[in-house]
Amino acid sequence: MDSLQNIKQRFGIIGNNIGLNRALEKSLRVAETDISVLVVGESGVGKENIPRIIHQYSHRKHSKYIAVNCGAIPEGTIDSELFGHEKGAFTGASQSRDGYFQVADGGTIFLDEVGELPLSTQVRLLRVLESGEFLKVGSSKVQKSNLRIVAATNLNIPEAIQKGKFREDLYYRLSTVEILIPPLRNRKEDIPLLFRKFASDFAQKYKMPTLRLNENTERILTNYRWSGNIRQLRNVAEQLSVLEKNREISPELIKSYLPNSNSQLPAIFERETKGSDFSSEREILYKVLFDMKNDLNDLKKITHDLINDENIDSINKKNKAIIKKMYQENDEIKDEDFKNEKKSFEAVPLDTNNNNLKDKVEKDKYEYAETIVEEETLSLLEKEIEMIKRALSRSKGRRKLAAKELGISERTLYRKIKQFDLNKNINE
Repeated sequence: MDSLQNIKQRFGIIGNNIGLNRALEKSLRVAETDISVLVVGESGVGKENIPRIIHQYSHRKHSKYIAVNCGAIPEGTIDSELFGHEKGAFTGASQSRDGYFQVADGGTIFLDEVGELPLSTQVRLLRVLESGEFLKVGSSKVQKSNLRIVAATNLNIPEAIQKGKFREDLYYRLSTVEILIPPLRNRKEDIPLLFRKFASDFAQKYKMPTLRLNENTERILTNYRWSGNIRQLRNVAEQLSVLEKNREISPELIKSYLPNSNSQLPAIFERETKGSDFSSEREILYKVLFDMKNDLNDLKKITHDLINDENIDSINKKNKAIIKKMYQENDEIKDEDFKNEKKSFEAVPLDTNNNNLKDKVEKDKYEYAETIVEEETLSLLEKEIEMIKRALSRSKGRRKLAAKELGISERTLYRKIKQFDLNKNINE
């Protein structure tokens, strides 16, 4: 077995970080087996190197190696891309096609961004992992494939499982061995080495002198939080190689190429939403309606007390909280306010021996209702007849001008005149 240094040289891996070395060691150990591997790490850390190492040091190295970016394939066609389809399986399937799992038979398939797979595809992938069997889209014949699956993702899989975006059983099946690639900010000692490597490559590519860094510039690069990891560092090195004539990179110059280098972004956290926080207009409307219902019930209660109790003071005292809630705006209502409003309530004596009170209530209950006068509206047919009459009147019976004003053909106008018997209007 090759040493770690030989592997780094072969695959162009730069760095001596302990976490990186541990990831490479695990890759070499699992390469000789066929167990599933899940590579975890942030975007831009170089996760694609791990599956290549596993394939090259396995007994499948002479077979095919296929890398599939699951996040770049549309959801509607991903099953066809992975598992293939039969002729006529869907619109546009003019011929049968083999999927990646069938093409990579005997080799290794690398599923990058596996966390972006839809749930329906995750179910089919789980079956492939368990038995090596799958079905083409539009086929009932079971296909079998002998391949090794290596997956990678930059998502927090446990969090995605809680949100229902990733199957828990698929996660445990993929992560038989989990390999973590550390982010660049945890590999501070490797940052100057990586920058020099990129600067040398771009100097050779663009036929320019190599960039040089002093100690202060290296310190800035080392202490910077590389959110885009190695990919971001590589882009910065390429920009400097192309745009700058001075090959000695000063600290002030390097700061201008680092976004938000002088400030740290605030931490992002999720605030727990309480029941009182409304996330939609529908919930707000529901609350308004419930509040209106409660106010109506309070009014009914006060009215009932007025009918059944002659003592206005007891009514005010009993319903003090309700009256406060309904009639106060900014300031609290004081006790004197209730005394001043005694005259606004009229106590109705309750006579249980006759029906005078009942008749009075039945008579007066509609006095609180708002009288609404509905405006009489014309029907569509009447409006159409009226518009034709107006157009004929304005054009003095000339159908061509009337039809043009109405926006219809002269033939249609003639038919409607005959239908509605409007010839007398033309004559008039």
